[in-house]
Amino acid sequence: MHVLGGVALLLWGLRMVRTGVMRAFGGDLRHLISIGMRRVPVAFAVGLGVTAILQSSTATSLMTASFAARGLVATVPALAVVLGADVGTSLVAQLLSLNLTWLSPLCVLVGVATFMTTAATRWRDLGRAVLGLGLMLLALRQIVDATLPLRDSVVIEEVLAALSGESVLAVLLAAGLTWIAHSSLAIVLLVMSLAGVGLLPVEFALALILGANLGGALPAVIATWRSDVGARRVTLGNLGFRAIGVVLTLPLVGIAAAALAAIEPGAARVAANFHTAFNLALALVFVPLLPIAGRVIERLLPHRATVDDPSRPRYLDPTAVDSPDLALAAAARETLRMGDTLETMLRDTLTVFRNDDRKLADDVCKRDDVVDKLHEAIKIYLTQLSREEVLGEAGSRRCMEIIAFTTNLEHVGDIIDKNLIELAEKKIKHRLRFSDEGFADIQRLHEDVLGTLRLALATFMSGDPAMARRLLAEKVRFRECERAAADKHLDRLRSNRPESVETSSLHLDVLRDLKRINSHLVSVAYPILEQTGELRASRLANAAPTEDAAIKSQPPLSGGAATT
Repeated sequence: MHVLGGVALLLWGLRMVRTGVMRAFGGDLRHLISIGMRRVPVAFAVGLGVTAILQSSTATSLMTASFAARGLVATVPALAVVLGADVGTSLVAQLLSLNLTWLSPLCVLVGVATFMTTAATRWRDLGRAVLGLGLMLLALRQIVDATLPLRDSVVIEEVLAALSGESVLAVLLAAGLTWIAHSSLAIVLLVMSLAGVGLLPVEFALALILGANLGGALPAVIATWRSDVGARRVTLGNLGFRAIGVVLTLPLVGIAAAALAAIEPGAARVAANFHTAFNLALALVFVPLLPIAGRVIERLLPHRATVDDPSRPRYLDPTAVDSPDLALAAAARETLRMGDTLETMLRDTLTVFRNDDRKLADDVCKRDDVVDKLHEAIKIYLTQLSREEVLGEAGSRRCMEIIAFTTNLEHVGDIIDKNLIELAEKKIKHRLRFSDEGFADIQRLHEDVLGTLRLALATFMSGDPAMARRLLAEKVRFRECERAAADKHLDRLRSNRPESVETSSLHLDVLRDLKRINSHLVSVAYPILEQTGELRASRLANAAPTEDAAIKSQPPLSGGAATT
């Protein structure tokens, strides 16, 4: 239990370091990767440096894959980044393999003090990262202390003796554990600790190191399995490099163990040096061959000419979840795509009413499915973001604003699909025709709704109180226009206009649905004005005492007896 607790603490410390650094410098690191992938040597160095800071080659690989998926970087420099990331994580293992136990309490003290005494978000995140480093060093010490008594265990000795010749099984075991832990660094440190206390034979430990390197590529492969082919080229290429390296190196483990022991004795140091040497060898062999490897991977994973799925999110980058500002900006951009789809739906709905176009009506209904899927994707993405606990007060407020606005946009799509299009199909089926004056009123209100949609999207992105006030003013004006259009329709009914009589319920329902859509769009103004204190809790005016008494004396609307 002490060993398992130490492993859990090690994983938690690694997570704290990674999330702390990503929150503090995530945007800067992503920018560094994006600008560093122009030349292979620079890309390799960037991958090494970013991973040394993040202590996670998986995070670096996923960020690189996201750029490749969008076509922002070619396959060859992207592969150079991940090869650099593999070397970077081995250098971190080298550093942590040193006897730094004395540093653990200092890191914990500095990390906690920084996190609890400063209000600056970046400094709090750095405090989290330093605290995570202290927990990692503490966990390594705990693992070593907990495994010392196991050296005298007869059962452990017999099990390890049986496994000592099963190098392939050791590779598969370590690869599976690394995939479960999602951290090759944690498994490598665990193997070094167990080898250092004499619990693992050196050759068996080196086979486990190879398995950890192989398993370290699996989380990124699985995370990008359904992504664009550009992302899969990067992660599968990295897995291929490691697999080739493992196959070629495994038969030479005994020779490598003897050579490294002659340079620096001690099982832990041999394991650490072997891990570094393996990744350096991969880089030395494959970096010069990257142009050839890139062509092979592109031939094995060609781009397929597929129709772009409009319901597939374009901006919801899963690797940005650790960076709240980037993630919220991505969700806002995806929300604009929802708005663009709704605008086309609104425009085409009027065309359906005008031309009685059944085919276009079906197409509008299909686009509502796009809106629904984008809404679901944004909601899930923001839920994951909030689950990561990386949002401050402002970020949480913006997150709720995005969720609320996308929900209202989804309701607008439902009104168009389930109400307006059904009314249009009813008009087509019964061959009804609006009066010229009535359709002109509908068209004017429709244009007003389109204007409200554009203003709502601009207000959503800018958060400008002046725009929010303008939205509410437009809502009042729209309500008056809708009421005037309904009154004019009733006047035509009194004149017994045949078209107005036939389409009366249809006409009023269209006016009602346009008003509902307008109200949903205007809702984006409320949280903005609430922030500035310009929003009243109720639209009811303050009533005088005598008026309150008069109101209380009125019978209920249902006609039943009044109660006190």
